[in-house]
Amino acid sequence: MFPGASADREEAEYVVVGAPLDVSTTFQPGARFGPERIRRFARTYDDYDARTDRHFSDLGVHDHGDVRAWDDAAEYLEYLEGVLTDVRWDDAVPLTLGGEHTVTIAGVRAVDPDVFVCLDAHLDLREEYDGNELSHATVTRHALDAADEALILGARTGSEAEYERAAEADVTVVPPESVGEWSPEFDADESVYLSVDIDGADPGFAPGTGTMEPFGLTPREMRDAVRDVADTGAVEGFDVVEVNDRDDGQAAALGGKLLREFVFADAAVADSDD
Repeated sequence: MFPGASADREEAEYVVVGAPLDVSTTFQPGARFGPERIRRFARTYDDYDARTDRHFSDLGVHDHGDVRAWDDAAEYLEYLEGVLTDVRWDDAVPLTLGGEHTVTIAGVRAVDPDVFVCLDAHLDLREEYDGNELSHATVTRHALDAADEALILGARTGSEAEYERAAEADVTVVPPESVGEWSPEFDADESVYLSVDIDGADPGFAPGTGTMEPFGLTPREMRDAVRDVADTGAVEGFDVVEVNDRDDGQAAALGGKLLREFVFADAAVADSDD
C-alpha cells in the first residue's frame, strides 16, 4: 500500500493504481518494479505536510493495488482504462504508478481531458518506434487523440519529425531552462491530465529510469510545476511513470514525493472550493 493511502474505496477522493507494464522499454528495463519501489521509498515521508497543514492519511487516498501486466500492450491498456474509468465514475481522481510511459494512454483515455500536461525529457510524438505504435515513445501523440492540446515541460530531445509535429498549434514545448518561469493558464472549464515521466528530471537526480537524458529538471522545478498545475483545480487524472530498479531509490523517492505534492495541492484547492 502507498503510505497513508488508508481510505476505504467507497469514500476515496483519490485512488492509487499500480500499472507495472514493461514491454517496450528501449534501453534500461525494470519499469515493472516501479509501482512497488515508489510505494517502498515513500515510507520514509512524514504523514504531515507543514505547507498545507494537512496529513496525507486524512486526504481520502485509497490504494487499489497493481493491475498485473501482461505482454499484449493493446489488451492491457484497454483493461487498465476500464479500471481507471471505474475510479472516475466513483468521482475520484486516479493516481497511476507506472510502469512504462505507455500506461498513460489508458489514463488519458479514461479521463478524456481537454489538456494533456507532461513533464518529460522526450517529446514522445513518434507515430511508431521500432515498428511499435504503442511504444513509450508515442505517448503524447496518442494523448492528442483525446486531448485538444499538449504541454510538454522539460523536453530536450526528439527526432526531426517529432519537432516538426511539435511545431503545430496543438503542442507547446517548454524547455528545461524555461520551466521555472512557466505557469499554467487553462480556461475555466478545461480539464487536465497531468503525467510525470521521471526522466524529466536530470539523471543526476533520478538515474533509475529507462531512457536517461542529461540537462534535465531539478526536483524542485518538478515539484513547483506539479504544484502549479494542481493549484488550478483542473486536474482529473495523474500519473508517475518510468521509474525502474536501476538506482538506489532516487527515482522512486522523487516519484512518490511528487505524487504526494500533487495530492496535497489538489486537496487544498478542493477544500477551498467547498
